[in-house]
Amino acid sequence: MFSSMREDIQSVFGRDPAARSTWEVLTCYPGLHALWFHRVAHALWRRRLHWLARWVAHVSRWLTGIEIHPGARIGRRFFIDHGFGVVIGETAEIGDDVTLYQGVTLGGTSWNKGKRHPTLKNNVVVGAGAKVLGPFTVGEGARIGSNAVVTKEVPDGATMVGVLARQVLREKTPEPSDATVAIAKKLGFDAYGLSKDMPDPVANAISKMLEHIHAQDEQLKQICKRLCELGGREPQVDVPELDVPEFDPCQEAEE
Repeated sequence: MFSSMREDIQSVFGRDPAARSTWEVLTCYPGLHALWFHRVAHALWRRRLHWLARWVAHVSRWLTGIEIHPGARIGRRFFIDHGFGVVIGETAEIGDDVTLYQGVTLGGTSWNKGKRHPTLKNNVVVGAGAKVLGPFTVGEGARIGSNAVVTKEVPDGATMVGVLARQVLREKTPEPSDATVAIAKKLGFDAYGLSKDMPDPVANAISKMLEHIHAQDEQLKQICKRLCELGGREPQVDVPELDVPEFDPCQEAEE
């Protein structure tokens, strides 16, 4: 038992840079307290002392703000960071080295008896406020983004974001060009998802569209320049103002 507790304490140091001492972790980490209460409650639950197990879980919730049903099965080195508002249902199964942040719900979508809560495999990380709902599996090493709502199977190593959650691209996403970022700002588009660190598929699609617009503009400028070199002049077309420098293809052709 004590070796398991030491392992739990070390897992906090490995995943929370704010942890400074063993005494601080022992006295000030409700996620750790909730885990230890749960181990007692789960042992009672397995011995069919259901009321006593629920009472221990109830006391744990009152002290820590974390609700874990005593029937839930939890692996080694489980860590709940901050933890307030976390809810883990009766038939949830959690593997080793899993991390949950505050406000996470591992819940069900049915009142039917039997398996109705998710299974999280090893090394899963679930961000703050995320809801994982239903009797499916979240694959090993998967990441659930903050405030995501996940209602279906998650592959190993996948990253899920959004409501309802969608899988972001696995491959590296290149940084957007300066021209794309500039066009995005002129159009009023928040380019938060245009970085390789957050490859949101919707933002990626908009990024590709902006690149296409930029390429078309460049091609159109070249066509206009050739027309002016041949003595023609393109008709004036009203376009939305993007606060860009004025462009006169004929003047550039003369230069």
